Amino acid sequence: MAELERVRGWLLAHDGRADIVLGTRLAVFTPLARLGLVVVDEEQDASFKQREGVRYSARDLAITRAHIAGASVVLCSATPSLESFRHATSGKYELVSLTRRAIDRAALPAIRLVDTRVHPPQEGIVPPLLEALAARLARGEQSLVFLNRRGYAPTLACPACGWVKGCRRCSANMVVHLAVQWLRCHHCGLAEGIPRACPECGNPDLQAFGRGTQRIELVLGEKFPQARILRVDSDAVRTRNRLEDLLERATHADILVGTQILAKGHHFERLTLAGVLNADSGLFSSDYRASERTFAQLQQVAGRAGRSNLPGEVLIQTRYPDHPLYQSLVRHDYTGFAGSLLAERREAGFPPFVFEAALRAESRDSVRALRFLRSAIGRAPQRGASITVFDPAPMSLARLAGVERAQVLLQSRSRPRLQAFLREWSDSLYRTPAHGVRWHLDVDPIEF
Repeated sequence: MAELERVRGWLLAHDGRADIVLGTRLAVFTPLARLGLVVVDEEQDASFKQREGVRYSARDLAITRAHIAGASVVLCSATPSLESFRHATSGKYELVSLTRRAIDRAALPAIRLVDTRVHPPQEGIVPPLLEALAARLARGEQSLVFLNRRGYAPTLACPACGWVKGCRRCSANMVVHLAVQWLRCHHCGLAEGIPRACPECGNPDLQAFGRGTQRIELVLGEKFPQARILRVDSDAVRTRNRLEDLLERATHADILVGTQILAKGHHFERLTLAGVLNADSGLFSSDYRASERTFAQLQQVAGRAGRSNLPGEVLIQTRYPDHPLYQSLVRHDYTGFAGSLLAERREAGFPPFVFEAALRAESRDSVRALRFLRSAIGRAPQRGASITVFDPAPMSLARLAGVERAQVLLQSRSRPRLQAFLREWSDSLYRTPAHGVRWHLDVDPIEF
C-alpha cells in the first residue's frame, strides 16, 4: 500500500468516517473511536509477531485493546494456535466450531498419503501425483503443486570433495537461481554468480542438490508440454501490482506451482487437486512448534482444493505415512492432533503450560555476545524456583547478515512472576557494559 493511501485510511479511521478497517498487524494501532469488534483472521500465523524494532504480538495486542474498549474479539482459524485452543477448550474463550465450508456444495477434500518408499519420486514427483495431474488436465480442471522452497535448488555442492557453497554473511547455504545464473542467500539477500568450478578442488562438475519451485516448474513443463504452468512465489512477486497480475493469470493456468503465498486464502473454483512435495521437512526440526506449524500449513494447502462444486483431492508425498501428524490430517482431525500436542507440551514443560522470554545479544564477534549474556545472568535478580534461566547458546541461525546471534532462554509457570523478573532485570541490563553488543528482550519468542 502506498504511503499516501495508508495515511488517508488512517485519517478516515481517526475521524470516525471508517466503519470497517482492514489491515495487517500494523492496523491494530489504528485509532477507532467506536471500536466494537476485532476480528483476527488466521490467528495462529507467525506473521502477527513483530520481531524487529518495537516487538509485539498483533494478535495479543488486539485482544488487549478490545478488552480495554469493551469490544468483542473473534479469533478465526481452521488450525488455532495451541495457546488459543487451550483457552477455548478450558473455558477462558468461547469455542465456536464451523462444521461445513463456506460454500454449501463444497466438501472437505480427500487427503491421500503417497509413500515415497513404494512410489519413488521421478525428478521430485511421485508417479501417482503425475497421473493425478494428467487426469485433471484431461478434465480441464486446475491443480496446485506446493513446495515451500523457492529457487531452483537449495544447495550447490561439489560431489568430488564435498564442498558446499555457504553464505559468507550467514550460517546458511546459498540457493541456486538457475534462470538468472545467480546464487542467493534467502536470509540476508546476498547474491553471487555461480562459480565455474569448485574453489576447493577445481572440479568443474558442480551439482545443484534438492529442488525448489523453479526446478519443479521446469520438470512439469517437460512432463506436460501442453499445460499452462504458472509459478507463484516471492521471486515472481516483487510488487503489489505484480501479485495482482499473477493471481489474475492464475485463474486461467492449468497447473500452479507455488509456496505458502498460494496457500493462504486464495479461491480458485476449478482447482481440484493439491500435491504437496517435501512435507517431511517439518517433522525433523529442533523447534518444538514445527509440527504445529506443519499441520497448519498442510491444512491450508488442502483447503485450496475442492472449494466449489467439484470434489477436491490432496496428495502428500512422504516417507512416513503412519506418522500421527499425517494420520490426523487425513481424518481432518485438528482437535485430536492438538490434544496430543498439548499432552506432549505439558509433559515436556513447553508453552502453553509455561511462559517464555529470551534475552538476545548480537555482535560482530560471537565471543562478545556470549560474554555479555553470561554477565547479564550474573546481574540477574534473585529468581528462586519460579524462574528457570538457561545457559547462553547460539541461535539456530547463529550468524545473520554478518552479525553473530546468541540468546538466553527463560521459563516460568507464572506470567506475573516472569514479568516482574524481566522488569527488574531490564533495569540492570541497561547498566551492564555492552561494548560492541546490541541486546533486546523478546517475550513469548517464536524463533530460537
